[in-house]
Amino acid sequence: MKVLIVGGVAGGATAAARLRRNDESAEIIVFEKGPYMSFANCGLPYYIGGVIKEREELLLQTPEGMKNRYKVEVRVNSEVISIDRKNKIVEFVNHKTGDKNTESYDKLILAPGAAPIVPPIPGINSDKVFTLRNIPDTDMIVSKVQADNVQHVTVVGGGFIGVEMAENFHELGIKVTLVEATDQIMAPFDKDFAVFARDEVKKHKVDLILNNSVKEFKDSSEHTEMVDSKSKITIILANGDEIVSDMVIWAIGVKPESRFAAESGIEINDRGAFIVNGEMQTNDPDIYAVGDAIEVRHFVDKKEAMIPLAWPANRQGRMVADIITGVKSRAYSGTLGTGIVQIFDLTFASTGLNEKYLQRSGREYLTTTVIRGQHVGYYPGMSAIVLKLVFNKEGDILGAQAFGEDGVDKRIDVIAMAIKSGAKVWDLQDFEPCYAPPFGAAKDPVNIAGYSAENILDGLVSSVSVMDLGKLDMNTHVLLDVRNKDEWDDEHIDGATLIPVDDLRQKVTELDKSKTYITVCKVGQRGYIAARILEANGIKSINLSGGMTMWSAFYRGV
Repeated sequence: MKVLIVGGVAGGATAAARLRRNDESAEIIVFEKGPYMSFANCGLPYYIGGVIKEREELLLQTPEGMKNRYKVEVRVNSEVISIDRKNKIVEFVNHKTGDKNTESYDKLILAPGAAPIVPPIPGINSDKVFTLRNIPDTDMIVSKVQADNVQHVTVVGGGFIGVEMAENFHELGIKVTLVEATDQIMAPFDKDFAVFARDEVKKHKVDLILNNSVKEFKDSSEHTEMVDSKSKITIILANGDEIVSDMVIWAIGVKPESRFAAESGIEINDRGAFIVNGEMQTNDPDIYAVGDAIEVRHFVDKKEAMIPLAWPANRQGRMVADIITGVKSRAYSGTLGTGIVQIFDLTFASTGLNEKYLQRSGREYLTTTVIRGQHVGYYPGMSAIVLKLVFNKEGDILGAQAFGEDGVDKRIDVIAMAIKSGAKVWDLQDFEPCYAPPFGAAKDPVNIAGYSAENILDGLVSSVSVMDLGKLDMNTHVLLDVRNKDEWDDEHIDGATLIPVDDLRQKVTELDKSKTYITVCKVGQRGYIAARILEANGIKSINLSGGMTMWSAFYRGV
């Protein structure tokens, strides 16, 4: 059997290694259009920022290594440009020599990945505008920074790559402006969480511009009236504002590298992603596709999606190798989109569906936000984790988001596994974490989220998020702050009434039973206790989920 693989990073490299482990006699050839294969693309921003010191650490495998260990032929600088499906032949070009040639196959695996989206904006082809996808891109960025003594960088795009690049340039002592076309950075997160990412970026003196896009670039040859124009580029925004920078990182998203295969009749969707079945098969039974260039089914809502992440690519690559070689393999179960990012001193992670998506799709859902320490409070170094659980009336876990200084990855990983295992919110109460004071608490944030969700589903408490607070009719609702007087004096919501929770039982008769009281505390715990007191006394209540911690950040920028 002869297997050709188009693309030597992540899914392609994993498929090649697994193929060899399954079949010692197969002929395996990998085509990689760039000069490197199996490199750590997720580590590129951190090499640029100097966190990863040695460039060689980014190279996970080499053509020589693949040949020696796996007897796999890797042809770098070789781009597959067409597929003859009838005769089972691919045509490729050697970018070093310019020569074109062909290679036959029995099975073909497409793992070409995705390329940065670069729209036809005037001036975007300037040599001061860079994208980041591979090692050569990284080398050009590093060379520019070092050779031109770069003092200011504008990053366009507030997603994972854009935010990571902003942080790493900042760590180099370079002034950074981050431009995002929408009203928040980090699209996988709901706005009540994204505001904390916004504040963290601003706290570190990154100039953040939201709700604005790039209209045009002008480099020195077109903008000669600028001071020191030879080393500058001007970014003209949609509202007419201008930013003068030494260089630009363009990071608004990616698109599948699928054209070469689509021209042969391989089916793609309207965004250019390969359409595959549960075994990663395209409409040609001898051609498979994996990784960033395919359309996947979202694990939770079972709808088609494009989720370009490393874990799915590697899982799919291994799975296809098993299918081709006849090793028992389950169909691909779908992708959750679990992701994580470090933003200066905070970590943000998410899995599954968020509120924005559920609102657009018209689905009913519930949420709870809990704030707890990553380990017990009496042990030094405790920091808080903010965890939002998204679920439905049947107790199905639809998604989760979290941020904090430490321990965020553990909690989202647990919930991601719970979703994949079909667990309900009640099962989170049975999550049994390893516990000792330096590592956690006897009641983990995941447990607390399960308890809180159960209280909501059982009707023991109603809750409202900061995003929905403004939708309530304040003619029939009253804000009841149940914190202490000193907390109230530091900050409170206009129009709220202060009754500390410890005094509430004595003053409950003073309250108007025709009103619904919104209980407010620091993180939601005392608010829940107050809500239970009110309900026991025949007074309707709603607890503000996440309390003043969430309210203060959400309305800080409004």
